Amino acid sequence: MRRSLSSLPGSVFVLLAAVLSGCAGSSSGNGLAAKTPDQIVAAARSAADGAATVRVAGSMMSAGVPVSIDMELVRGKGGRGRIALEGLSIELVRVGSALYLMGNPAFYRRIAGPTAAHLLRGKWLKAVKSSVGDFSPLASLTQLDFLIDAALAGHGPLASGATTTLDGQEALAVKDLSRGGTLYVAATRSPYPLEVLGGSGGRLVFDRWNRPISLEAPLDAVNVKQLDRP
Repeated sequence: MRRSLSSLPGSVFVLLAAVLSGCAGSSSGNGLAAKTPDQIVAAARSAADGAATVRVAGSMMSAGVPVSIDMELVRGKGGRGRIALEGLSIELVRVGSALYLMGNPAFYRRIAGPTAAHLLRGKWLKAVKSSVGDFSPLASLTQLDFLIDAALAGHGPLASGATTTLDGQEALAVKDLSRGGTLYVAATRSPYPLEVLGGSGGRLVFDRWNRPISLEAPLDAVNVKQLDRP
């Protein structure tokens, strides 16, 4: 005979209440669904501004040139990763005010000439704050705030899009009506930016929020000042 709920032990009701409470919390989201598109973007920016680390990977357009990027960033400390554009492939590490670069032969030929490129093969370059100079655009890609601003700033009128799932996580879409881009924001827990699709091409994925990242300066790096040619 099936027992009624009233005959179950009290501890079972406690367990059921805990399970149901957890299920309700996970499905109720973080409240973004009730906000306007501008409020969703503001919430995403606020969440990102409070994050300690993030990984940013994908591609974006810079002055009409596609740039491939895969960077791990630590707020206020630096970052590490790789970028590629126009046949150039560059590994980047920034620790504090020191920027380290190691490029493919095409990169070294571009910045130092063919003879130096042969000598620099497989070596890291080091540029400190006073000598970053022409490398400042690369240094900016190691800054968490810069990439967040690049992804979320400068949009036109916004409209809410459909709710979808990205890598197993529920996300809300916000569409830029003038530029055609779409921002996806986490709809559960912290409203972190998850993905940006550019209207003119490009896709950036933001993940691994607040996971530990270790930054170490490469050894035996060559000072970029040694590359100065008369």
